[in-house]
Amino acid sequence: MDLGVKDKKVLVTAASKGLGKACAKAYAEEGAHVVIASRNKSQLERAVTEIIEQTGNAKVEVVVCDLTKSQDIQHMIQAVGPVDILINNAGGPPAGKFNDFDDDDWQHAFELLLMNIIRTVRAVTPGMREQQFGRIVNITSSSMKQALDGLLLSNTFRPAIVGLSKSLSQELASDHILINSVGPGTMETDRIRDIYKQQPSDESVEERMQKAGANIPIGCIGQPEEFAKAILFLGSAANTYITGQTLIVDGGAMKTL
Repeated sequence: MDLGVKDKKVLVTAASKGLGKACAKAYAEEGAHVVIASRNKSQLERAVTEIIEQTGNAKVEVVVCDLTKSQDIQHMIQAVGPVDILINNAGGPPAGKFNDFDDDDWQHAFELLLMNIIRTVRAVTPGMREQQFGRIVNITSSSMKQALDGLLLSNTFRPAIVGLSKSLSQELASDHILINSVGPGTMETDRIRDIYKQQPSDESVEERMQKAGANIPIGCIGQPEEFAKAILFLGSAANTYITGQTLIVDGGAMKTL
């Protein structure tokens, strides 16, 4: 299948590692012009080097951006120029319960998870409207469908992204701009490994990950590359009729309808 992304300009945020990096690599493999953003310049540069070496696509660039800062996002969009495809990704907020967080924690999570998407979408859609083409995919979390224990901030703001995406899908469809939300289940990323490392246990991280995978219907924890395939299709010209939808990529783990 020709996904129609060759030479399209794709902006992937929070893409120096993990799921964002996997998505950037997937687009690079298809010949897209990929721009990856993150606040850590050294990690970005390492990621670009790896992606170019692994894909043979030299059209991969970096832009440094703190997604919690409006001015940084404005500078990022100015540096990147018109975008055909936007993949919104962001790191997760800290775990904790209600009494663990003060106003600053809530404000930071609000800026990181919701306002960064509002700002990037607002910045790229004028150009998409002008060219009558655009694809936007918001990477969220399975908490947009089912609350996760100990992740109050994520449980609060991730569902708001779904509401935003659904509303925008109605406004943008006539300009051939499609927008969807995709939430990962448990994926084998550095973040997941760090979470396991912080939990006291007599078992190794690998043993606990294997046990976690055994509880998933498909039998294993997901790989970032598997998640990226879903993003790649929804954020491509091959997707012509799916918009305003919410997809969970979790190997069948979630039991909600």
